[in-house]
Amino acid sequence: MSAATPLVAVCQFAPDASPERNRERIGELVASAAQRGADLVVLPEYSNYFTPEMDETLAQHAESLDGTFVDTLRALAGQHGVVVVAGMVETAASGRVRNTVVAVSDAGVQALYRKQHLYDAFGQRESDWIEPGELGDPAVFDAFGMRFGLMTCYDLRFPEVARTLVDAGADALIVPAEWVRGPLKEHHWNTLLTARAIENTAYVIAADHPAPVGVGYTQVIDPQGVVVAGVSAGEGVGVASLDPELIARTRETNPSLRLRRYRVVPR
Repeated sequence: MSAATPLVAVCQFAPDASPERNRERIGELVASAAQRGADLVVLPEYSNYFTPEMDETLAQHAESLDGTFVDTLRALAGQHGVVVVAGMVETAASGRVRNTVVAVSDAGVQALYRKQHLYDAFGQRESDWIEPGELGDPAVFDAFGMRFGLMTCYDLRFPEVARTLVDAGADALIVPAEWVRGPLKEHHWNTLLTARAIENTAYVIAADHPAPVGVGYTQVIDPQGVVVAGVSAGEGVGVASLDPELIARTRETNPSLRLRRYRVVPR
């Protein structure tokens, strides 16, 4: 694939309470994506360890950024010549843990994002176990002639996160998620992903867990809100090319970024 139109793979899989098994499955998914020509491989939230109960085992299995999980991603990136983006449970000094997304190449971590909006909604309280990320510089990285921005799952409901990434030059928004199933949750997921793409005239690259815990519908959406690749149910890999010229044409026709009259500032 030409660097002018990089190929992205979105991987839908169900991480569980075995870090070893998760790393093995990630290796299989990255190899499959690379075989299909992917330059960038995106995995879901909580890829290194996940339990639906959200309990003290999160802290027991949290890792540092120089731990086994990131080392594995770096080795896979070098082996297959790709950049890997994945969510992980990261250690923290507070007694809670961090919900972190890392973008990793063979040179190491290129960008990281710690989830800012925690899932204290729909009867759940992520903040009991996770500490929120600090507001700071937007988490962006450059690769394959494009700029990518990182955000996570519940952040999708807060359009300001996406806007700060696009204001920092992002051409594509990467959204690892564990979008929990529930009434109308599939509708919310698909609508919000599409809205973030249309309002920011940017690609949205989203990877979720499949049922029975997640909603699935892992997908790549173009700057006009069109789904160009995805995985509906079960585990799998979807692949799509990203076209910077389409972003430019879309923004020329729909200059919403240039015409807006409000600035996003932290509370």
